[in-house]
Amino acid sequence: MLPSFLLKALKWPVSLTVKSKLVPQDPVKELGLDPSKPIVYAFKTASASDLLAVRRLCLAMGLPDPAAPLQLAGQTVPRCLFMDKPVTLLTRKRRHGNFRDALKALLKPLREDNQQDVQLLPVSLFWGRQPGHENPSLLGSMLSDYDSPSWLRKMLIIAFYGRDNFVRFARPVSLRNLLDQRDDSDDNLSHKLARVARVHFSRQRLVMTGPRLPDRETMLAALLKTEPMKRAIEDEARSRKEDFGQAEQRANQYLQEIAAKFSPGFIRFLDRLLGWIWNRIYKGIKVSNAEVVRQLAHDGNEIVFVPCHRSHMDYLLLSYVIYQQGMVPPHIAAGVNLNFFPAGPLFRRGGAFFIRRSFKGNKLYSTVFREYLYSLFQKGYSVKYFTEGGRSRTGRLLPPKTGMLAMTVQSLLRSSERPISLVPVYIGYEHVMEVGSYLKELRGNSKEKESGWQAFKSTIKALRQDFGQGFVNFGQPIALSQYLTEQVPDWRKSSGDADAKPSWLTPLVNRLGDEMLTRINDAAALNGVTLVSLALLCAERRALSREVLENQLDLLLALARQAPYSAHVTLPEQDGKALLEQVLKGDKFQVSEDGLGELISLDETQAIAMTYYRNNILHLYMLPSLVARLLLDGPKSLDTLCEQVLALYPLLKAELFMGIDEAALGEHLQALLGALEQQGLVSLDGERWQAASHQRPGYRKLWLLSGVIEESLQRYAIVLTLLRSPEPLGRAELENRAQAVAERLSALFGIQAPEFFDKKLIASLAATLREAELVVLGEQSELLPTDKALALDELVLNLLSNEVADTVRHVLCKDC
Repeated sequence: MLPSFLLKALKWPVSLTVKSKLVPQDPVKELGLDPSKPIVYAFKTASASDLLAVRRLCLAMGLPDPAAPLQLAGQTVPRCLFMDKPVTLLTRKRRHGNFRDALKALLKPLREDNQQDVQLLPVSLFWGRQPGHENPSLLGSMLSDYDSPSWLRKMLIIAFYGRDNFVRFARPVSLRNLLDQRDDSDDNLSHKLARVARVHFSRQRLVMTGPRLPDRETMLAALLKTEPMKRAIEDEARSRKEDFGQAEQRANQYLQEIAAKFSPGFIRFLDRLLGWIWNRIYKGIKVSNAEVVRQLAHDGNEIVFVPCHRSHMDYLLLSYVIYQQGMVPPHIAAGVNLNFFPAGPLFRRGGAFFIRRSFKGNKLYSTVFREYLYSLFQKGYSVKYFTEGGRSRTGRLLPPKTGMLAMTVQSLLRSSERPISLVPVYIGYEHVMEVGSYLKELRGNSKEKESGWQAFKSTIKALRQDFGQGFVNFGQPIALSQYLTEQVPDWRKSSGDADAKPSWLTPLVNRLGDEMLTRINDAAALNGVTLVSLALLCAERRALSREVLENQLDLLLALARQAPYSAHVTLPEQDGKALLEQVLKGDKFQVSEDGLGELISLDETQAIAMTYYRNNILHLYMLPSLVARLLLDGPKSLDTLCEQVLALYPLLKAELFMGIDEAALGEHLQALLGALEQQGLVSLDGERWQAASHQRPGYRKLWLLSGVIEESLQRYAIVLTLLRSPEPLGRAELENRAQAVAERLSALFGIQAPEFFDKKLIASLAATLREAELVVLGEQSELLPTDKALALDELVLNLLSNEVADTVRHVLCKDC
């Protein structure tokens, strides 16, 4: 233990100069700490300033004081273990701390009492989170805490970075479990644990600070000398009939256009700036499942973050959250449209590298970009890209653009030494700043070009608004090597070649893209705005009484808890009443009052905007809505219900990237029926399930729930009915006719969703029908429905109201 007089002398200077951030924010909950069991702290270096910084955090959380001795089985044993002592000022020789001797002292009373346990809690401190440079300057060397710095260096480090100190608690180790599982002597066990601890602290540093930074120009020059780049430059020179130097200069220009200029100092500045911005415009940012990602990074995985793309805020918000969660912000693939002054240079310093919309016809650019991405993986940087390609204008996930995924797989084929993990990330907001412009674009307005003035105006406008809460949920990662082994068992035979593009690559990355989007949706975040939007847009005139709306919110929350769509979905803690009260403060909904009470409603403009937020969570309630719609159509046995759901599910799954496997669908339906029965919406009469009667309160809730799937059923009915046309239609003609009919229905029945007659959705549905073998190609490439498609059309039409179904049936008439 460090001398008490030294701790007392430094207590006030440290409290005034040091400000620490804790990762994770709630170690007791997130790491499974048991405060009732003794806790011993393990540090990398015996440092009084480190100990005092940690002491302040521990006392605030109600954890034992690291500076106080530990009484164990009547003996006084060390409370803190140190791997190293600070290096000496002159010799800079590393000196071992008390780790092994103190550990042996802890193990002795544990051997005497088989019921006693001690939790060994590793604690890492990072001052300024400096990764260091491959060729550091003198000042850089002095301010780096990579080694166990001397007292003089530590004073300098605290002077520069005292207000930027991160403290990382790791998962505790049970010494009792170690003794029970290993038959080693205390000396051998302490020696092995010391080795493991040294590796642990080294990995924690790599996770928190990242690899040492290379000189940018030196790195780019080295990239130009790689064999794949030389071959591409030679091909470019040959095809353009120019000399090698000219082609090489063009490749260098591409690299300069693409490459990031990562700056840890700028990241620290951004951390403070964004912290101020988020606190001003958001009421909080809720983060879920971050510990899984931290563990992946600690285990040496190359991490590729694959988030959904709702807003330009995504770039900043996710990097900020990753930094706050104790990891290095990733290098970000950003569209070259964002490379405008002054944003472009700033984004570069934050880790952004720029990518053109299309590589088509430019082999040299493609090679340059692929080699740069490969170099990031090789150096150990995490990467982030949006597989949707652009921001969603409707709130739904967009079909994946698989170019970056393909290059990621090719990087693994070249070198599989370091595992790559793809981490899906769901980003959600209670308010998306661009929703207004999205709706204008959907109405046909051209997209406004990004510029410095536009960014400045948007920022000023944003600072005046209340954006509610933000949500960042990390989904279930995909270990890329394992995924390849499952999909292509002999994939390693294609490894080693920089230009490898095996025949299986394209279909594999297409499946991988769909799987990533599915896992993003599996990690959705429910919030008040999305739930209220969903409930109101199911109402016939987009208006409900306050009581009915509160009850419907309670139902939606109950279904999410009792029949969960996925283990990674997050829910608000409030009930429907408290949730609605919170949402109405945001002025997104109209509140009026008559003699019978309050009405919550949406006008036409609000209704169109709220479809965006509803679409964020639409996939979570499609199956409950389908079950409700089928039971409102009439009582059904479980087998019949399963059969009809299975008939429609492939279309829903493809449209909304739903993650429930067909094999598990029956089990999920039983859970849904149980939840609906518990809520009084359905009942089992003999062997048949039936909806609540009109006289019971549950009928109204069930009817509103059934409205979630209404627009999708209408779109399916349009396409399936058109396939029955006496004159078979080709794919393009089918899409055009379906879009025209959808526009007609939208006008007739007041459908407000901008994507209802989106040609891309209709085209995707036509492709799904082919994949599900519901249509076949005729001799002239016309689409011919199978008997299965005809039966599905009848099922869908029966589920629509008579008025809508009759209108859809008229599409067979030439004057429809």
